[in-house]
Amino acid sequence: MKKHVSKYTGSTQTAEKVREEIRNRWGDKEAKAYDPYTNCMTYQHWAEISYRVKKGEKSIRSVTFIEKLNENGEKAHSFPRTIHLFYKTQVEFINS
Repeated sequence: MKKHVSKYTGSTQTAEKVREEIRNRWGDKEAKAYDPYTNCMTYQHWAEISYRVKKGEKSIRSVTFIEKLNENGEKAHSFPRTIHLFYKTQVEFINS
């Protein structure tokens, strides 16, 4: 599997929650292999790099915060948004 960079923004709390879910589903070895920058991404991001989610796979749910800016470009507020991630074991390369 080629290494690609995800759109992960660096929240260590989020990464640890996702790592724990990976540990629950696939064990310690996969939890140690987890890298939020290269091997756990959204459905859309996997599709952009020619991978598809395997049939029957269930997403790992996570939360990200979307920042809204005011007219001056300053942060006005943020709100949570649920995202659905898929780990590397849940996808396969599409030969085009």
